[in-house]
Amino acid sequence: MELDSVNKEILVDLEEKYVKVRKLLDEHSKLDPESEPYKSKYAAADILKEMQIKLVKILDDNITEHDRNIVTAMLAVIWLNMGIISVDTEELAAGEEQLTNCVDLLIDRELRPEAILVILSALNQLGILWAQRDNPKTSQKYLEKAEKIYKDFTAIEKSDSTKPVLMAALFNLKDDDDDTDAEEIVERLHTLTLYYLAQIYGTLKDHLKSAVYCHMTLKRQLNHEDLDCVDWALNAATLSQYFMEKGGFRQAKHHLAAASYILQKYEDELRSLDDTEEVVAAKWETFRHRSADVARCWAKYGILLLSTSKERLMHHADDETSEMCSEISRMQLDENSGVTEECIENLRFTKIEKEIETIANQLTDKYALDFNDARTIFLNSQQWLDEAKKYYTLESHASDHVQVIQDVSQLFKFLSFFEEDEDRQSKMHKRRVDALEKIVTELNPQYYQTVCRQLWIELGEVYCDILDIKLERLQASNERPTAQALTKINNLARSAIGNFQNFLDSLVDPATHNFPDKFSEDLVRPALFAYFFLGRLYYKIITPDKHAQLENLRNSLNAYKALIGYCEKDEKAAELMSVELSVCKDFVNLLPLKIEKLTRELV
Repeated sequence: MELDSVNKEILVDLEEKYVKVRKLLDEHSKLDPESEPYKSKYAAADILKEMQIKLVKILDDNITEHDRNIVTAMLAVIWLNMGIISVDTEELAAGEEQLTNCVDLLIDRELRPEAILVILSALNQLGILWAQRDNPKTSQKYLEKAEKIYKDFTAIEKSDSTKPVLMAALFNLKDDDDDTDAEEIVERLHTLTLYYLAQIYGTLKDHLKSAVYCHMTLKRQLNHEDLDCVDWALNAATLSQYFMEKGGFRQAKHHLAAASYILQKYEDELRSLDDTEEVVAAKWETFRHRSADVARCWAKYGILLLSTSKERLMHHADDETSEMCSEISRMQLDENSGVTEECIENLRFTKIEKEIETIANQLTDKYALDFNDARTIFLNSQQWLDEAKKYYTLESHASDHVQVIQDVSQLFKFLSFFEEDEDRQSKMHKRRVDALEKIVTELNPQYYQTVCRQLWIELGEVYCDILDIKLERLQASNERPTAQALTKINNLARSAIGNFQNFLDSLVDPATHNFPDKFSEDLVRPALFAYFFLGRLYYKIITPDKHAQLENLRNSLNAYKALIGYCEKDEKAAELMSVELSVCKDFVNLLPLKIEKLTRELV
């Protein structure tokens, strides 16, 4: 940029020095030895200090207002670069001071074309710095200021005199870029501001606002030519999980459809990619991996939609005429977050909205009301899980494969709720048993202890579900149960007992062969539930053998006593299991009488 009242030799010197700084930072620093990792950055900082002294002297001279604005912006660029170097070299206090100097220098000049890139960069850097210092509130202050400055700048009517100026152009450097690229850099800086704000709002527990800013970031990234398709798709699919957990199924589905569409586009690009075999193979591996993750997100969507449909029908059995569409905007919004219903309603990727419509229409965002509705959701989700299983195999990704199988089990579980025929309900639960037992028998409990514990608990619960169906049918029938029916019931009870016992046995300390005095927080509830189910299951076994009856009653009593004994020592556990604890106490009073009576009969 032309400066009329400044010595031309000084400007040439500043130009040459700035070229050296950029080479040191952009090129040489990448080649620095491990013994001196900051060698080039320190050299650049020395040159920047020389430039700073020269620019301050120019500002002390009698120069025109136009030149003063340009030189001030140049000095701000120096402070910005010095601040970034200090942060990179882990001198945070110095970095904070230098970046603050940059911002202070541009007060009342923020919206000038030569200043906009510098001020946005500096505020973003300060936002990052204070986040690194675990001070999200201060980080938020700087980032929100950057957001406001961007909005104010873009609101100005654009002309040649108001277009942003590249930092290199301030030093009269002819870059390959032109002014339109400067506008692109402004947009990219604002995208970064929104991205950082999303992280900060999340840290401050304003999760709704964080989600909105994540969406805004993703939406803007679609306009960038160098879009990382795989990373973008994974982030969009991950964000969908937040929306659906808050009841925003329409928003969640839109983000999932966008993720799938972007991955489809990327797959087409991969097929025509011209690169080395290793690079192409690595890109395909990443694509398959993340495609499987997006498929799992789709399946989670279907599972949660079935789950919430079940809960809604259970709680509102008489209210089938109300609208079944679930929207996050229907929820009560946190007034403190400043997110409006209109904002939530407009969380859409308008650039690709038409393209993703076909994908989005494959799955509903309405509650399931009957078996046909549920079956459609089930089949779609099952297809996504089949896709996930192609990548997450038991041989290569055991833990993830188990989670996929557990999701398959959950799908059958929720579908069975909508099925009225008891035989078909039982068959659905049997499918769960087959899938889970196949996995648990192939895993080494020593290496996959946590996973096996989850599977044992779930298997115990599935067998209980089938047992309850059989017992309800038995009680509803006036006919005398056949020996075959009783054998089935007893086998189901024993299978459930075996799985719950496997879980409890895994909690025994191998050194002392005793249960721990206190279970870890994540094991308290499943352990006490295992005792509760054992007490219930032993009591339900039907046998004419009085000796076996007596043994079963004693086992039932011991299980209930174990739960009560633990809760007496742990108040939190007692609160957690308050309902079950009450049932246990009733049985602990009842069972000794039955045991005494049966013992007398045997004598």
